[in-house]
Formats: sequence, C-alpha cells, structure tokens
Amino acid sequence: MNKKFYDVAMNDNSKCKWKEAICREGELYSRENDLRSEFGRDYTRILHSLAYRRLKHKTQVFFNTQNDHICTRMEHVAHVESISYTISKALGLNSELTKAISIGHDLGHAPFGHQGEQVLKQLSKESLNNKFWHEKNGLRVVDKLELLQDNKGNFINLNLTYAVRDGIICHCGEVDENGIFPRSNKIDLNQINNSGEIQPFTWEGCVVKVSDKIAYLGRDIEDALLLNIIKQKDLEELYNLGKIHGQVTVNTSVIIHELMNDLVKNSSINDGICFSEDKLKFINTIKQFNYEKIYNNKKLNYYKKYAELVINSIFEELMKYYDAENTILNLSKYINESQGILVKDFKYWLEKYCDTYILENDNIKSIYKNEKIYEKLDSKYIYIESVIDFISGMTDSYAIKCFEGLIKF
Repeated sequence: MNKKFYDVAMNDNSKCKWKEAICREGELYSRENDLRSEFGRDYTRILHSLAYRRLKHKTQVFFNTQNDHICTRMEHVAHVESISYTISKALGLNSELTKAISIGHDLGHAPFGHQGEQVLKQLSKESLNNKFWHEKNGLRVVDKLELLQDNKGNFINLNLTYAVRDGIICHCGEVDENGIFPRSNKIDLNQINNSGEIQPFTWEGCVVKVSDKIAYLGRDIEDALLLNIIKQKDLEELYNLGKIHGQVTVNTSVIIHELMNDLVKNSSINDGICFSEDKLKFINTIKQFNYEKIYNNKKLNYYKKYAELVINSIFEELMKYYDAENTILNLSKYINESQGILVKDFKYWLEKYCDTYILENDNIKSIYKNEKIYEKLDSKYIYIESVIDFISGMTDSYAIKCFEGLIKF
C-alpha cells in the first residue's frame, strides 16, 4: 500500500492543522461510548439528514424521473465517495474525511441540476444583488438549514467539523488544473466569494475535488446514450479520440480505473494531487466531447426552459405572501385558498428558522433549538433569502408537484 501522504494525512498524529480541522462552530453533544471519530460522526450526521435523502430525486445532468437507470445526484455522490475512498486509502490519507466530504459535497444543488442553479443564480442576482453557487449554498445547507434531533429530542444544526465544511465549499472540480495543493491557512469560509477560487484546507479535500471530476466524465456519456442524446456513431468518434491516449474503449469503468491509478502513481507531496500530462489531455478530450455532444445539445433546450418556468413560477408565487412580521399569519390565511401544497409546506418550513415569538406553532417553539436565521422576517431581503433557500432544497419531483398545484383550476 502506497503511504507517501501518510505524514500529511488529517489524523490525530498529524503535526499540523489537526485541531483546526476537527473544530466545530459550536459545541456538539457527545456520548461516552461513541465508536465514531469526529469525521465519522460528520459522515453519519449527513447520511441521516433530509437534505441527503432528497438527493435521490435531484437531477445530476439529465432530468428523467421515469427512468431508473439514469444517474441521480445521490448516485453521483456515491461514485465520488467510492473514488475518493480508494484514492485516499492508496495514498495513506484519512479516508473517513474523504467519505464525509464526498457524501456532503453536493447538498447545495438546486432542483433540475445545473440548469436550476442558473435560474436561482439569476434570481439571487436580481433580487439580492448576491451570488448563488451550489458549493456556497452547500455550506449554507450544512451550517444553517439542515437540522437533526439530538439525544434530548431537540432539532439542532449539523455543526460539522471545519475540514468537512471546507471540503464542501471548495470541492469545485470544473477548473482545469493539475497539481492541486491544500492551502496552509484556516479562513472564514463564509468569506469565499467565487466557485473554485480557493483550494481546500486538507489533502483529503483536494482528493474529493479531483474525484468529483473523475466520477461524472464517463457516466454522463452512458446516460446520454441511454436517452438518445448521442448516438453510437458519436461514441465511435470518442473511441478514436481515446485511442490517441492509449485507450481501447472509453466507458465509466475504464475512465475511473485509468484515472485513479494514474493519479495515485503521479501524486506526491512535492507535485500535489496530479495526473500525468497524457491523462490530463485524455480528461480534457472527454470534457470537450461532453460539452459539444451532450451539455450543449439542442435536445436539452426545452428541458432548460421548463426548469426555468417551474422555478420562476414558484418564486413569484411565494413572493406574494410577504408581510414583514405578519408573514407567518399571512401565509396561514391563504393555506386553504391556495392550490396544492406549496404555501402550507413553505409556512411550516419557514417557522423553524424564525424568532419564536412570531410563531403560532407551540411544538416548533419547544423542540427547534437551531439558529433562527430569518429572525422576525422584518426585512424583505431576508424573506427573499428564505424563498431561495426553500426552492434550492427542493427535489425535481416536488418542484413539479408545487408547480402543478399552481396551474390547477
């Protein structure tokens, strides 16, 4: 087993960063007989969260709720977890940390995949003069929005370790780069302003970042073929491109195997987490093929318009009910009159994050001990944030259900 990164792995005998990596924003309850490490605990806190469960009904690249064989966001997360685990074990890094980052890295994705993200990005820019990007939203989800019951039955924030939170917001694998090194300093993660501008704090975070790219390259091709986005003749073109780089065929298992082995062979503390030049060219060849043949395919245009219609309609509807501190009461008035489930569910969801004195529900007052990020709702800016938060957490199927409720007569 290759252990060349063992001395810089994020574990309790690490000479640096360990205390910073495992620190939490607040105190998390403990058990005397807990068998898990700090990162193992983060892993299960994410695993048990509602945000993680919803990934099974969120689009990865292709929206197709009726096809069981099309990759969902949850399946993609499992692929990243598997790849990063294999690489981290081979390099002598902390695989529990890579597993925890991997399982949480895409919690910030909107419904309808990257198209949904583009819609929320535009809404956030127009309404808040703010940036929406899924890595940043992922940090918001695990820090502010997602809740779990503690050992007393109260709902509290996840309160993850710094290293896992950092890995989530710094996981962007879209930037074409080779030789990734972790940054040396701990920073305020909420001050990161752009996707991909900051490298992760740990070597394990760097591994997840690269694993994210390895995971989607081949699977997107297979899904596109299943949905007739591309044809067999397109694959022949890809195979010919692959042969230039010594590949007999190009599919998910080949891509993952070749890239993992190349990464483990070429990565070092001096050179960073990196591929050989040949494999980097191979990656860029596949990415170029995917963008030309798949992501920018005209067949996806109607889907993009549909996603935009659904999300904008939900946003427009929820904006009708703002009435400063009386918003909760105002939503209650319209629950019976509104079509579908949108208003009722939004009111219940909103109540969990508001100051208790403006609430009607005594049960929520007693067991929800989380941070009250929307305060009294006396600011329209904060209300818009709450609407975008609510929409970003939706699954594709739930967003569609809410939209269909809006158009019923």
